[in-house]
Amino acid sequence: MKKNTFRGQPITERNTIQWLLAPFSWLYGQLMELRNFGYDRQLLKSFPTPQFSVVVGNLTVGGTGKTPLVEYLVRELSNTNQIVALSRGYGRHSRGFVLASPDSTAEEIGDEPLQYYEKFGGKIKVAVCEDRVKGSEMLHERFPHHELLVLDDAYQHRALRADRYLLLNDFQRPFYQDYPFPGGRLRENRGGAARADAVITTKCPTNLGAVRRAEIQEEILRYCHPATPCFFSSVRYGTLRNFENTEVSARSVTLVAGIARPEAFIEQVRSQFTLEDVSLFPDHHSYTADEVQELLNNAKNADLILTTEKDKVKLRPLAEKAGALRRFGYIPIEIDFGRDTDVFRTWLRQNVEVPLHDRSAST
Repeated sequence: MKKNTFRGQPITERNTIQWLLAPFSWLYGQLMELRNFGYDRQLLKSFPTPQFSVVVGNLTVGGTGKTPLVEYLVRELSNTNQIVALSRGYGRHSRGFVLASPDSTAEEIGDEPLQYYEKFGGKIKVAVCEDRVKGSEMLHERFPHHELLVLDDAYQHRALRADRYLLLNDFQRPFYQDYPFPGGRLRENRGGAARADAVITTKCPTNLGAVRRAEIQEEILRYCHPATPCFFSSVRYGTLRNFENTEVSARSVTLVAGIARPEAFIEQVRSQFTLEDVSLFPDHHSYTADEVQELLNNAKNADLILTTEKDKVKLRPLAEKAGALRRFGYIPIEIDFGRDTDVFRTWLRQNVEVPLHDRSAST
């Protein structure tokens, strides 16, 4: 008996919706194609940055691991380069250019930029601006000797012409199996991957085999230039810490998270602790004092209220006001390139550090 299928998959409620939205996805994809055509043929203006610039981005909406990669680049490159990091500051209540400072809040600059500043504020400068071209110019005016600019989530910001583009591909949700809005989660058609100087598949299993790696690379290169390097990475979870940034132990926890795709985090927590309860909020959620108090009231049987590092920057001020810093904890995460560590470092040296230093020497 022949099964009913859509795009090669058995018909489900989700792909039935995709089928209904397919004409709108096609239209959105064509509009993005027209926009990209305008920039590619210089019918629309794009501007280089004063600094040597590296964009970290994706084709898919949210949750591909941009933040851990930005932090990785800072750790790898800040010892020999003066870095400025620029983000849109998604979810912030301010507008325009804002430079991070010790008094900055997530409401003012956004949760991810605040996370960068709290981690690396002594090493790098962090700013937010919707207009990335303007933001890069203002950073250069204030910090002319900071010659490396890392841009978080600017792959579709075509008005800015960066020097290097790093495209992230989620192992669980690869762009080559997805479709544009609204039927899918792509911000543009798959062919946008051709702008990438390198593609990093994130959130891979640590035991990803050579055959599967080759299959993924083959799919990626259908949409990129044939010589585009492909790297593979996984998530490395750190040691549990409370909001006083002290290493702690716990047996049972209540989990709270406001991130795009919490499933992997929930599974990791389940593998380490007895999970008493889960409270999920939308990505970039702005927590309130009442919500924190409710979490405290509902977590009396748990050793700790556990959250993500991104949520910590928003929950910590509220927990401090409630006198409950020790009741909250988080698990830091890092991107781990595993067997690709050395080859990716070599790529960074050859494609970022060498041309950056050559440019500096010529000016």
